[in-house]
Amino acid sequence: MRLRTFLAAGAVVSAAMAGAAQAQDMTIVSWGGAYSASQMNAYHKPYMEMNPGLNIINDESGAEAVAKLRAMAEAGNTTWDVVDVVASDAIRLCDEGLALEIDPDAMLAPAPDGTPASKDFGDFLVTPCFIPQIVYSTTFGYRTDMVGDTPPKDVCAVFDLETYPGKRSLEKRPINNMEWALMCDGVAMEDIYDMLATEEGQARAFAKLDTIKDQVVWWSAGADTPQLLADGEVVIGSTYNGRLFKLIEEDKQPVAMLWDGQVFDLDGWIIPANLSEERKERALHYIRFATDTQRLADQAKYISYGPARASSAPLVGKHATLGIDMAPHMPNEPTNMSNTLLYNYEFWADYRDDIDAKFQTWLAK
Repeated sequence: MRLRTFLAAGAVVSAAMAGAAQAQDMTIVSWGGAYSASQMNAYHKPYMEMNPGLNIINDESGAEAVAKLRAMAEAGNTTWDVVDVVASDAIRLCDEGLALEIDPDAMLAPAPDGTPASKDFGDFLVTPCFIPQIVYSTTFGYRTDMVGDTPPKDVCAVFDLETYPGKRSLEKRPINNMEWALMCDGVAMEDIYDMLATEEGQARAFAKLDTIKDQVVWWSAGADTPQLLADGEVVIGSTYNGRLFKLIEEDKQPVAMLWDGQVFDLDGWIIPANLSEERKERALHYIRFATDTQRLADQAKYISYGPARASSAPLVGKHATLGIDMAPHMPNEPTNMSNTLLYNYEFWADYRDDIDAKFQTWLAK
């Protein structure tokens, strides 16, 4: 059945899904763990209830999205319908023609008061192909029972093997690690990306990482560091603030979070550019629903990531099961932002492939 989608009075009505007798599969790619669970509760389940002819397949390959989308496009067989990526990867995919350009005011829902989506998302619309979903940060958690009487107060504790001996976990990619290395080697926060754009700055970052390299457990999935901390295999490790929230508040592990030096970032959706018209319209139908004001506020009931729409922020309330106020646990809560690094999307879109190659060479040494 060919899917026909009509735009009327600012709403998308999918005639085919409403009356489908046989379930249609739509593959949505994300990051797994507590994050995918929050999306399932806030978006996927209610959307499937509203569209009983649709079956959402949740794929947890988000960390490999760029490489896999490139390979799918090369093979002429894109099997993904909607993909969750960080903003810098969205810029790369858009520049390479692998992501669909979005007209936010035509394709996304306005705020409840009629504010157009372009204004409601504002500066978070960092590329024409990116539909922002959440504001999150990558930061550090540490075992409170493994740091003695002097718990760490700043991000540079990760490089302090004398005060905090033991293994630490870092993501197996240069992003964030290079910034923290320069920050903890004395580079002023406002100068980090200018320094990192030079061969000298890159060498300086690698030299700082060399000081802890043999004590690092490298992770690639967002669930890795929480598990390593829970098992006591590392004393301190980087991960997403929402994963640490779950570990601390839901799982009640002896872990605390460092907001100092958090790297502030955006995550959101892209739609692959080479889908059939039917699949593209179906994906847009889902995206309009999943990024409206209420849905983004709903996700904050399950994980401590700030919604990307201005109109959603006042609707953030209590955790769905714990009953605690979620606002203080958001990375963009003012009291958590005293020493925050604003992730430079354009820098990593331009330098990612080159520094990735250097990082892999450094790892292999």
